[in-house]
Amino acid sequence: MKTLTAMHFTDDVLLNPTNPITFNLIGAGGTGHRMLTELVRMHVSLIALGRPGLQVNVFDDDIITGANLGRQLFAPSEIGHFKAVVLINRINRCNGTNWKAIPERYSTKTLHLLPSFGKANIFITCVDTVSARFDIAAALRKVCNNSRNDRAKPFYWMDLGNSRFTGQLLLATLAGIKQPESERFNTVAVLPKVTDEFKGLLEAVDDNDEPSCSQAEALRKQDLYINTALAVFGAELLWQLLSDGMIAHRGLFLDIKNFKTAALKVA
Repeated sequence: MKTLTAMHFTDDVLLNPTNPITFNLIGAGGTGHRMLTELVRMHVSLIALGRPGLQVNVFDDDIITGANLGRQLFAPSEIGHFKAVVLINRINRCNGTNWKAIPERYSTKTLHLLPSFGKANIFITCVDTVSARFDIAAALRKVCNNSRNDRAKPFYWMDLGNSRFTGQLLLATLAGIKQPESERFNTVAVLPKVTDEFKGLLEAVDDNDEPSCSQAEALRKQDLYINTALAVFGAELLWQLLSDGMIAHRGLFLDIKNFKTAALKVA
């Protein structure tokens, strides 16, 4: 008997939207600032295809320091300013968008302070610690419980994280996505969350989030291009989700030092 290929189909609301698809990007550091660049490219490309594009909100309470220069595209004159504000102002001036910068942490403690209680169709987390991931997972559960069929209904959560030379990204559903009937594919409605599927591994990680004091120290902690590589792979997965309407993979593990990737298939 032939085994059908597992496939996840995108909700029709995201394929034929009447309004821009809303994104909450949580973290504007090494990976987050690169992901934001890719979201700009995605926005412009979707508009070229006759779609409404994206509306992106960036959450980060971090301030630019000298250690951020080089690995992140900030200028010396921007030191001391909020990362999220600098990046969003730059993008809005360049593209005529009205994306939002929220210089706050996205967490269970700040959720009630955030615009529209932090709702979005797609969440992307680029945070440094395991504790932040678990807290965001708890916040997303609250968001989903308080959401109905409004334009900001949550559908997906993509998490990206890395060490010096390795990284991982995982796309999860925040609720079951209704799948079409198919004779060609084994359709999969639920993609597991990183905090559920890899809970044990995450809890075993040393949760150290000490800031770097210099650019050289930052480069010893994380390779120059690990964040860029992760962001591009993550953006490609989201692009397939929104342009093709179906994905056969839900993430990957990356070893940039040895030029290796291991894809995670939908199952």
